[in-house]
Parts: sequence; structure tokens; C-alpha cells
Amino acid sequence: MKVRKNLEAVFLAASVMATFAAYATAEVPVAFRAQPAVVAQAAQGANAGANMQVVVIKGERMSAAEKAAQN
Repeated sequence: MKVRKNLEAVFLAASVMATFAAYATAEVPVAFRAQPAVVAQAAQGANAGANMQVVVIKGERMSAAEKAAQN
């Protein structure tokens, strides 16, 4: 009789225990470890900035009238 009254609690407890058991027995995958980047070596040197490409964008902000004209 008491099990019927507390069937929801029994179900929740059983589902929580099953969830933790599934996580506890799951196989842990081996983590992929990336190799360190070689980019740091390119920046070391006397002419490090000579080969680096730099993009500069210059422009003025559009006014509200110009924005409305484009739509």
C-alpha cells in the first residue's frame, strides 16, 4: 500500500540511480590532443613583420538618410 502512494518517488529514485550507473560504467574516450601551433616561431626574427599581411579598412559611417536609401 505504501509503495502505491510513493510510486512516483520510487520511480524517480530508480531513474536517478540508473542515470548515475550509466555514467559510472560508460567508457571514457581518449581525449584528442592537438599539436602546438608553429605560428609562434614565425613571429620570432628580425623581419617578422615583413611577411605579415595587414588589412586596413577605412571608411566613414553612413548617415540615417544613406542607410534608408540603400534599403
